[in-house]
Amino acid sequence: MAMRPKRASATTAVPFRGHITGGLHPGRKVVIVGVVDSHPDKFYVALTCGRCTRDGEPPPDVALEMCVCFGGGQHQVLRRACVAGAWSRADSAVPFFPFIPGQPFKMEVQCELGRFRVFVDGQKLFDFQHRVAPLHLVDTLWIKGSIAITKLG
Repeated sequence: MAMRPKRASATTAVPFRGHITGGLHPGRKVVIVGVVDSHPDKFYVALTCGRCTRDGEPPPDVALEMCVCFGGGQHQVLRRACVAGAWSRADSAVPFFPFIPGQPFKMEVQCELGRFRVFVDGQKLFDFQHRVAPLHLVDTLWIKGSIAITKLG
């Protein structure tokens, strides 16, 4: 990937957009190591086809957008995709909520044949079926919200 790995002592500015050289394909993964803000609202991680068309917004095709919500006492991990500007219904079921205010986490998004598989701190959080094709067009990692990024890979 073209994203430069960062050492644990450095942080990467959020919002962040980074190019994934060659795009995604089965067997490839994106790793995000970060720390949740001490008083978080929400944060987003998205895998998109190209860079945004306007500041702060993803492009028309989003292979996976994950929104981690802390507000109102309801902790949720929402996932959806956007194809040709039309958003899918959000999936929300997860077996556990792994994000703790003020605490570090390691997220791995594995690209597999037919789906993304997402792990947090080594435990599977969810699977998300591919809705954007071809996968090599998914070439941008987009992150914003209530986290600090300490390492990308």
